Amino acid sequence: MVTQLGERFTHLFLRYMPDAFVFALILTIVAGLGAFFWLDASFLEVIQSWYNGFFDLLTFGMQIVLIIITGFSIALSPVVNKAIDHLTQYIKTPKQVYFFVIFIGMLLSLVSFGWIVITCVLARELAMRIKGINYPFLVACVYFSMNTWVMGLSSSIPLLLNTEENYLIKASVLNQVISTPYTLGAFLNIGMILLMVIVAPVLMLLLVPKMVENKELKDLLKHDDVNRENSIKEEAESLKLPFKSWSDKLNNSVILQMTIAILGLTYIVYHFYTKGFDLNFNIMIFIFLMVGLCLHKTPMRYVISMKRSSRNISGILFQYPFYAGIMGIMLYTGLGAKLAEMLASIATIESYPFYAYITGGLINFAIPSAGGEFAVVGPSIIEAVKEIGYGLPADEVNAMISRASMSIAYGESLSNMLQPFYLLLVMPVMASGIKLQARDVMGYLFIPLIIFFILQVIMVLYIPI
Repeated sequence: MVTQLGERFTHLFLRYMPDAFVFALILTIVAGLGAFFWLDASFLEVIQSWYNGFFDLLTFGMQIVLIIITGFSIALSPVVNKAIDHLTQYIKTPKQVYFFVIFIGMLLSLVSFGWIVITCVLARELAMRIKGINYPFLVACVYFSMNTWVMGLSSSIPLLLNTEENYLIKASVLNQVISTPYTLGAFLNIGMILLMVIVAPVLMLLLVPKMVENKELKDLLKHDDVNRENSIKEEAESLKLPFKSWSDKLNNSVILQMTIAILGLTYIVYHFYTKGFDLNFNIMIFIFLMVGLCLHKTPMRYVISMKRSSRNISGILFQYPFYAGIMGIMLYTGLGAKLAEMLASIATIESYPFYAYITGGLINFAIPSAGGEFAVVGPSIIEAVKEIGYGLPADEVNAMISRASMSIAYGESLSNMLQPFYLLLVMPVMASGIKLQARDVMGYLFIPLIIFFILQVIMVLYIPI
């Protein structure tokens, strides 16, 4: 029955879910109309806010592109391929693939949401080697596995709260930093991690669709993509001149590439020695680059791997500015803050985590970036919590602020199951060479969304921080 219900929702999404770019265009109009009619912003103010935000995510967009192609390049290395070969000796059935992909994906996302790329490559390789896998459902499993990133080491909201002289302190919204034991190390967050890592793989197994005909990866691949390409090493060899040359020696020099890699690895050791376990986008990209250099050994092999990794990133390159434009409308017209104030105004000491959670989920559709969203709604939510907790000890107020902030993060992450923005991280790898759109995937996530919405609301309301 559960499987049939999942298939019905999938059919509905196929009929009504537009492409991620169309989704962005519709949200742009909705946000603009909201600012125009609700806040009485002029047409020109809305247009200016849209334009001012349009390029706010350029740095973030380039970081995402580099995370994808550098991670994909690592996955194309001989070492990783041998590891996957070894893994397939133990994973032999589709259900084992679904379970393993979600479980490993959630563990990887606890380190960094950029590591979803590694999960993508692993899932795609398993789909090529094991028969009977419904590939769109497998893509949904990969996307769902990303949910744990807001609970892990790269979660932007708790890292912001623990940053000295952050913008909340400068604006006197907070008096001091809130350390990660209140957020990432809290009982609530640990419980949320256990919920996702243990329950999610089991739940998705209950939703496995029965139909796999014409749904396997080999069925979806275009005819000319079915045959595997030459290996990267073989392609590098084929590019050599028929006679000895200095250019070929440099292109295929192990010493040259390893010298640069050693320099890079030296900095990585220095970074973590001096800053502790400080994970951010830039150091993650740098690590991926240096590891890729080591695994591919020569400049020419690395160039070929990066070329192959970069084939399908057009969706990210042109769609991020449109989502940044939506963020601009929400931020510069005050629409996002107004929504947060409205929800916060009806919150009580018993219900404030629920309204913070709902705020995170709703605003995510317009600002699909936890850090960007928190910049818009965080101050209003924190001020409301401080007012609700007036007169309580400082530690208790900090705990309330932490619960509200993490509730925003959890709501933001789960609502991605209806928001195809971060599917752009998955599709360059998973949809390479096939015709696969968001509507083919998102329907499988509706039931998990409902179930985890109920479970997470109960947890943010009742589990001690």
